[in-house]
Amino acid sequence: MPEAYVSTRYDGREADTPAGADSGPAGTTVPHPLDNAARASLTGPHAYFAERYGRVLRYPVEVSPWLALPDEPEPADWAEIAALAGPGGDVPLLGYRGAVPQGWEITFDVAGVQMADDGVAGTPDPEAVPLRPADVPEMLDLVARTRPGPFMERTIEMGTYLGIRRDGALIAMAGERLHPPGWTEISAVCTDPAFRGEGLATRLILAVAHGIRERGERPFLHTGAGNTGAIRLYESLGFRHRLDTRFFGVRVPLGA
Repeated sequence: MPEAYVSTRYDGREADTPAGADSGPAGTTVPHPLDNAARASLTGPHAYFAERYGRVLRYPVEVSPWLALPDEPEPADWAEIAALAGPGGDVPLLGYRGAVPQGWEITFDVAGVQMADDGVAGTPDPEAVPLRPADVPEMLDLVARTRPGPFMERTIEMGTYLGIRRDGALIAMAGERLHPPGWTEISAVCTDPAFRGEGLATRLILAVAHGIRERGERPFLHTGAGNTGAIRLYESLGFRHRLDTRFFGVRVPLGA
């Protein structure tokens, strides 16, 4: 490791990798698309979104805030990020477990888990309706009240979003976010607090998973490592722990 770098390597434990995606020719191994899911999305099915700065990729900021680093970033890659964000700029990095340059401030660092399909039985739901761009103001309002994670004005363009309404009001939703080859992330799972306990999140997760499976793909998702209730729910639906990860942000030094 270069002396100019300080280690913040995350001691994550990877469970057995879901079959069929990490075997290369003659028994060699290749990176699994979920190991660096944002980058696999932006070099794969979501390549049409990709904004490229050297080897650094990102979604348009109104679509998703996450940047995607190479698996082993070099000093030039961090220089690209500094130029992109500017001195004092905040940079969110999903799942990065390597080192950051000396002098870069860590602004948040939350342990997370990645859970992958291990027999999720997707099921359509008659009450779940597709959400459209006209629904975005309501979606943003629901997200602001329930805080399921980043959801921006154009996040809906990343995939299919389904919602459940009562008396015309949007009370629960879930949808698709990252899209590595062969996989789709289920995200923005949220329910209005007044309607929790009715199983709406479960129904929407299974409905979104059904659409993913209909395309011949497999669902996965992320959640906080401390969110034990959600983890138990996801396990009951057929997801299993695949990888310890982190939700991580850094700030560019003012002198960069």
